[in-house]
Amino acid sequence: MNSIDNSVIERVQELHTLLLRYQHSYYVTGKAEVSDLEYDRLFDELVSLENKYPDLKSPDSPTQRVGSDLSSDFPEVEHTIPVLSLDKAYSAQEVLSFIDKCIKNSSTNSLSFVLEEKIDGFSVVLYYKDGILERAVTRGNGFVGNDVTANVKTIHSVPLRLSKPETLAVRGEVFLPKEDFQRINLTLDEPYANPRNLAAGTIRRIKSSDTARVPLSMFCYEGFWENAPFSDHLEILRHLKDLGFKVDKNISCFCKTREEAERRLKEASLEGFAGSFEDISLDIKQRTSTRSSLSYEIDGLVLKINEIGQRELMGWTEHHPKWAMAYKFEAPQAQAVVESIDVQVGRTGRITPMARITATELSGSVIRNITLHNQDYVDSLELAVGDTVEISKRGDVIPAVESVIEKNSKGNTTWVMPSVCPVCSSALVKKGAHTFCSNPSCPAREKGALDFFCAKKQMDIEGLGTKTLEVLYDKNYIRRIQDIFIFDWDALVRDGVEGFGIKKTDSISKAVREAVKAPFTRVLVSLGIPEFGKKAVDLVTSAGFDSMEKLLSATEEQLSAIDGIGPVTARLIVESLHEQSMLTLIRDLESFGFNMSSDVKEESDPSVEQIFAGQSWCVTGTFEHFKPRDKAMEEIVKRGGTEVSSVSSKTTCLLAGASAGSKLQKAVSLGVRVVSEEEFLRMIDSPVEEKAVSSTDELPGLFD
Repeated sequence: MNSIDNSVIERVQELHTLLLRYQHSYYVTGKAEVSDLEYDRLFDELVSLENKYPDLKSPDSPTQRVGSDLSSDFPEVEHTIPVLSLDKAYSAQEVLSFIDKCIKNSSTNSLSFVLEEKIDGFSVVLYYKDGILERAVTRGNGFVGNDVTANVKTIHSVPLRLSKPETLAVRGEVFLPKEDFQRINLTLDEPYANPRNLAAGTIRRIKSSDTARVPLSMFCYEGFWENAPFSDHLEILRHLKDLGFKVDKNISCFCKTREEAERRLKEASLEGFAGSFEDISLDIKQRTSTRSSLSYEIDGLVLKINEIGQRELMGWTEHHPKWAMAYKFEAPQAQAVVESIDVQVGRTGRITPMARITATELSGSVIRNITLHNQDYVDSLELAVGDTVEISKRGDVIPAVESVIEKNSKGNTTWVMPSVCPVCSSALVKKGAHTFCSNPSCPAREKGALDFFCAKKQMDIEGLGTKTLEVLYDKNYIRRIQDIFIFDWDALVRDGVEGFGIKKTDSISKAVREAVKAPFTRVLVSLGIPEFGKKAVDLVTSAGFDSMEKLLSATEEQLSAIDGIGPVTARLIVESLHEQSMLTLIRDLESFGFNMSSDVKEESDPSVEQIFAGQSWCVTGTFEHFKPRDKAMEEIVKRGGTEVSSVSSKTTCLLAGASAGSKLQKAVSLGVRVVSEEEFLRMIDSPVEEKAVSSTDELPGLFD
């Protein structure tokens, strides 16, 4: 090992660290940090280095085992079968080379292959004894996994009793259909990036009742018996189907001739595409082009030797079977040239580099701008202006620069963050991984703060949108949040400012006066404190810090002790609240009459009957007449009701719209009155006590 260059040793150690971290993120938390393509690239690099320098291959190398998904939340169970990964290919030519290699090493002249969809889901092994589901175990590290039996039993496509009293193990993939994913994701405070992550998170719910509310499904694709009575994979698939398992019908069989493939499928009573070896490239191309039309996500295809005897002859490595190959779809990618890099200044002063690239079409949209996050990200790419880069859409949504594929010919070196703010020329300071403008009076920061404060999810001051605020700022009418409430709006008419007539200024003035009546929780959110959005505000105020006085005296330790508020968030809240500019803003808002305590009720309109007085309401789901749904809560508060963020036995009513989730189920279990949108509209239109909804059957959404 002494003869190995230190840079090689350091790179191997770096790859170890990265891959182990990515494995933990993917298999334990269900949230991928990098794309599959990037992970596979790093993995292949480590394999190459270990093959070149065998002394660097350690027993705990990521190449020696499958990534672990072990969690302390569930018991650990040893697998009785090998649960391995698959070797990968990224082109049809690699697949054809694999087939040639298999045929060359085969002991038969009638070798055949099966091509299946690679479901983008969560791998689970089902263990049956005498036909009864005994346990369900996650893949884990291939040898030990987590027992998730109670949760898997809630999946309707998983048979609890087989049609025959057989003892076997079955591998399969738990997944969530695209349509269900889209519907459920809209109801979540923190949406998931893709169906796979939501499926993985659901299987790991502590309560199986939570899992039962999500319509998961499962395709099974391999069976294992102590004395397997089958000669090929097609027979196994047919038998699994006969036992009651859900088997993916989109399979292909390939033999020397198409006629032979058709015969094999017919004998197995399976439908699918039958072809000769020459048809494989065509089938891969066809499946790749039509994957978007499927009702579920697939991230590739899996080619397997059909004959069980030949599988045993070829054997396994510690990582994968030698008789199977996964063809992986690459994420949509394209090439572009970085024309320039500039920076944007956010309302907190955070500086974000932006790459301006040649207009490039990718996945149905034209990309011109890509976020580069921070200096560390730029450095990792060694990115310079003029470079040709490979770009992708991560999660099929977010544009990203993946790599530099050709350096510029102008001699430009890696881009470096400016030392001063491009807007106010103040010094930039680095805090952690990010860079910030040090000037709290920076015009970009002030405009951002104004825009955030007035936006719909905060104060919702009608008439003060982004463009209007920018005009008012640039003309020196409104510079700080406080100016909104002391400005003489008639001055816009007197000064003849274009676009501001009497009707518009009167409307803005009225909206400003109404904003002062906002509840304390909305005031807190509107302050724009980092990590202190509506969810965190609800947690803090519900924990007893329900006034500005209590919040200003709170310590980091007290706030971080609240379930759901971590130490980083607690520190940001305390530090931000005690900045001099924030203290000044708070005092000024209080002097304008803003609510500084949850105990202070909004001034009621004497013409509105207080039909919800003394009641606590929670709102969940989506609505036809209240967009955003905060509008529904405004109607409740206007009529004397109190807003709560979660359902408990003390909650009076839950207003449930379409795609209502766990809050609805909890309300039903606790006997809390559930009110539909239609019923609510009748209540606020004619304050007559309505019959409570007693069954989720009357409500649209998750339980349709």
